[in-house]
Amino acid sequence: MTPHRYDSDPILQLKQRFRGFLPVVVDVETAGFNPKTDALLEVAVATLDMNQDGELYRKATYDRNILPFAGANLDPSALKFIGMEDPFHPFRSAISEKQALQELFAPINEQLKKTGCTRAILVGHNAFFDLNFILAAAERTQVKCPFHQFSTFDTVSLAGLAYGQTVLAKAMEKAGIDWDNSQAHSAVYDTEKTADLFCRIVNQMPMLSD
Repeated sequence: MTPHRYDSDPILQLKQRFRGFLPVVVDVETAGFNPKTDALLEVAVATLDMNQDGELYRKATYDRNILPFAGANLDPSALKFIGMEDPFHPFRSAISEKQALQELFAPINEQLKKTGCTRAILVGHNAFFDLNFILAAAERTQVKCPFHQFSTFDTVSLAGLAYGQTVLAKAMEKAGIDWDNSQAHSAVYDTEKTADLFCRIVNQMPMLSD
């Protein structure tokens, strides 16, 4: 097996690397575990790109604080876990789910057009949790979702394969990426660190061809 050879154009490289899927890293903070009933409170999105050498890197991060939807469940233990006392506090500058999704999906859709990729694919640590909350919010708000409905790239599995670790903090240590526990469970911090981990794994494991 030899490393796969890509087109010299970084835009085409990104499209070729994941067979037309655009990897986008996402982390959500929620008021529980049920995407149908529990509030989605924060979403961070990190877009990725490729350089001239075919190396994946974190490009830009977008984050929105979100107001609980009408009738949403707010589990006190979940709020304590993420360090949020009042989801309605004005200092959060939170916006509606619909506005948040529209603003977060916009740069994803723009990159889809730029790269010619057919669909975004969610990258996350325990990615199906994040995807389910995104899909539920998109359904509630009737905002078209750019993500594949069931496929994900999960850094739990990838880190387990690459480093023998499935806990994000321990995987970071093995990968040689700085990790600050005091900043964990912030959507932006977790998203950017997960993006760095995903890029590190992908860049160390080039796709092989016959």
